[in-house]
Amino acid sequence: MGAFADIVHAGKAHYIGVSEWTVDEIRAAAALARELGIQLISNQPQYSLLWRVIEKEVVPTCQELGLGQICWSPMAQGVLTGKYVPGQAAPAASRFTGEDGELKSDNRYLTEDILTRVQQLKPLAADAGLSMPALAVAWVLQNPNVSAAIVGASRPDQLIDTATAAGVKLDPALLARIDDILDPVIELDPTKVESFKTRP
Repeated sequence: MGAFADIVHAGKAHYIGVSEWTVDEIRAAAALARELGIQLISNQPQYSLLWRVIEKEVVPTCQELGLGQICWSPMAQGVLTGKYVPGQAAPAASRFTGEDGELKSDNRYLTEDILTRVQQLKPLAADAGLSMPALAVAWVLQNPNVSAAIVGASRPDQLIDTATAAGVKLDPALLARIDDILDPVIELDPTKVESFKTRP
């Protein structure tokens, strides 16, 4: 925080944010930022339809302290695009394509149950006039305390597609149906928010 303060006071940044911090770390950082005369305005957590560990504790704390969420992996590393189909080979050159062309299975999202449930979202996205990536990003963007979603792309058309999520308001009935489908595989455990001190 001292280094952040030096950067702000030198005019090289206006505001600061943290990434993947626990509630206790965020509270301590906010207090120290005030003491140092700088503004802590954002947290950058992983957040998606499948990974919601920030909802119970991090989001309410950030709302209290005036921090917004700038979320990464809103498409759950591409799984929420629907391109990974259970029992089928991974798409060519995708991140989860193994050396033999088969779908890697060493990722928390690549279980048959998760992939099957994600496939069930396709007709819901189509009925809403959205692609699967746009549905996933729109869901993240309309959640309380979310300021922005960080999306990655390997082609320009992917960015054009996900940009259609901006300003989309998903119908409450659609949100409920999504939750009904994904409920057993949604990760909500707030103890899974990582401390920055434990990361390599």
